[in-house]
Amino acid sequence: MSRSLATATPLADLRRWLESHQAAAAYITRPVSIAYLTGFYAETMERLMALVVRPDGATLIVPALEHQNAMAHAQSIEVASWRDGEDAYALVGKALVGCEEIGVEKEHLSVAAAEALTSRTGARELVDVGPEIRRLRLIKDDAEIDKLVRAAAITDAAGTLVFSFMRAGQSELEIALMLGTAIAELGGQLSFETLVQSGPNSALPHLHPTSRRLASGDFVLLDFGAAIEGYKADTTRMAVVGEPSARHSEIHQLVLDAHDAAIEAVRPGLTTGDIDAAARRVIESAGHGERFFHRTGHGLGLEAHEDPSLDPGSRVVLEEGMVFTIEPGVYIPGWGGVRIEDDVVVERDGCRVLTTADRALQVIPAD
Repeated sequence: MSRSLATATPLADLRRWLESHQAAAAYITRPVSIAYLTGFYAETMERLMALVVRPDGATLIVPALEHQNAMAHAQSIEVASWRDGEDAYALVGKALVGCEEIGVEKEHLSVAAAEALTSRTGARELVDVGPEIRRLRLIKDDAEIDKLVRAAAITDAAGTLVFSFMRAGQSELEIALMLGTAIAELGGQLSFETLVQSGPNSALPHLHPTSRRLASGDFVLLDFGAAIEGYKADTTRMAVVGEPSARHSEIHQLVLDAHDAAIEAVRPGLTTGDIDAAARRVIESAGHGERFFHRTGHGLGLEAHEDPSLDPGSRVVLEEGMVFTIEPGVYIPGWGGVRIEDDVVVERDGCRVLTTADRALQVIPAD
């Protein structure tokens, strides 16, 4: 059941976890976790930022340069700030006074930070609350899904617009800039650094844009997304420069068939591994299994990559409200690659596809 149908809030859920683990407080330091729990997001680099959650309240500790922003977004939470040159851990010690067992995000907290925390608070035990926060974030409520829907709509519109302006001779970097500009003009922010890969570069899934210019016969892969209020869309669409060859059409159709098979399989009760298998069977049956070497998808939300992960054999059970990508691919070294990616939310009888732009192989003028 999604949180929209219950009375819980993330902070209330976290307090229940503290009670069940007999922890006096949580000390949250990962910026995306703080954003999920409070609505306030900032990257403070080397400056300390932390959220202290106790059964009877919460304190957000931020650098002074973030004080006004935190006050505007983290409503109903005490905000304490420190200036450069001051002792930030004095605020930590005050917020955690008397707390002997503290929940922390062990994957994020450095050894040095953990030592400072225990020495300044007298805590005797640090327990890992990170998995619980990730579990809570798995299920999106209606407000989160609404932001993801809006982000997907901007992503679709930006991609459609940029495809109409693409021509042979443009560089991958130019096209990436066009996508960023289109997303901004439509009211979004970039979810992540846009990927534009042409010709043989499209067989390198995470290659960043280069000065290579589009030429006749190139596949062109665009992997991009817009963000709304921190919630991120992520899509991949394909084009070819000039009329597609039979090989272009065959590989694109194969990946599209795998993509469609995976989406058709999504429903509550199946596992993330089941969805990966649905896509992988299609590609393996065509003899290209070794050229599909990554997972079928990943979760979306406040991060472009979060839980769940649709790995081969993974056993996470799908539930209503989970949001993730479906993105099978086939990559042929030295020639090119195809990936087709959409964002879906699990619903009672299947899933809803959030990114709906045309998945056909787009044709870019060669002259």
